[in-house]
Amino acid sequence: MSDGGIPCLWMRGGTSKGAYFLAKDLPADPGERNALLLSIIGSPDPRQIDGIGGADPLTSKVAILSPSSRDDADVDYLFLQVFVDQPLVSDAQGCGNILAAVGPAAIERGLVTAEDGETEVRIHMVNTGEIAIARIQTPGGKVSYMGDTEIAGVPGTHAAVPLLFANVAGSMCGALLPTGNTVDVIDGVEATLIDNGMPCVVMRASDFGLTGVENREAIEANASLKARIDAIRLKAGPMMNLGDVATVSVPKMTLVSAPTAGGAISTRSLIPHRVHASIGVLAAITVATATRLAGSPAASLAIPPADGRYVIEHPTGIMEVFLDLDGAGNIKGAGTVRTSRKLFDGWVFL
Repeated sequence: MSDGGIPCLWMRGGTSKGAYFLAKDLPADPGERNALLLSIIGSPDPRQIDGIGGADPLTSKVAILSPSSRDDADVDYLFLQVFVDQPLVSDAQGCGNILAAVGPAAIERGLVTAEDGETEVRIHMVNTGEIAIARIQTPGGKVSYMGDTEIAGVPGTHAAVPLLFANVAGSMCGALLPTGNTVDVIDGVEATLIDNGMPCVVMRASDFGLTGVENREAIEANASLKARIDAIRLKAGPMMNLGDVATVSVPKMTLVSAPTAGGAISTRSLIPHRVHASIGVLAAITVATATRLAGSPAASLAIPPADGRYVIEHPTGIMEVFLDLDGAGNIKGAGTVRTSRKLFDGWVFL
């Protein structure tokens, strides 16, 4: 820290933006750290006018990096969701979009030494205890953000960042299906309570009187709909071994409908009180997994691909994820391709 300033990388990861810090530059005490981050991001304030947040959950995020505490990883990554209009900072979940820039940030900050061409970064996702592998383009031993990969929700093209996940089933809930059921009924609504990297409650949009193709603004303007969905979320939390979820941002509430753009399924996600402009990486993997559960809301609507590559439709386009299946159709691993970009490297002040 210098004159009240803290070293900070501001980066886009996937369809999110966040502040990336080294753990050594922040207070070790979680309470002090969280108070500092609320000030830096500018919460609680719907505009976050006095901080660097973007007045949206997707741009009010923090990644904290440190040397790996495990032999099977190169860097530790703790994700924190800074609430926009509440004085809350949550570590109750991971974030697969912010994850996309962890590899580049770790190289930029000297935690990982880049190789010439491509550098594989093994990332310990501290929130869930799992390992992700990111492949970063590093021509000449330096991170390159330039490339021809396009992802929905981000203008232009950038360098591809393939992300691979294994053993993420039950990452936060202890089991892929924490209740042991493919379908649970909450407040009269059929739902799949599932965690394949991100705890999700997957429900039919039609059970809420929706077509499933409503835009983000239409859903956010429907206060009674959001209240009904949140009531289900509060009941689902303890059922998923997450406890009282009133002040955390999991589980993700995901409304599914039949695809309309050639994908496997269409989604609208709440995180938890705002509608996601797209869908989180691990949430997309979890929804894809839900489509494979016979009798579930997602399976009844999905058009499953033949090759394990699932196109998940969302409000601003599509996200492609893949499920690595064994000969019996069991899921061995999952992955996706994201992009990232360094926006600034400097000091952020209190």
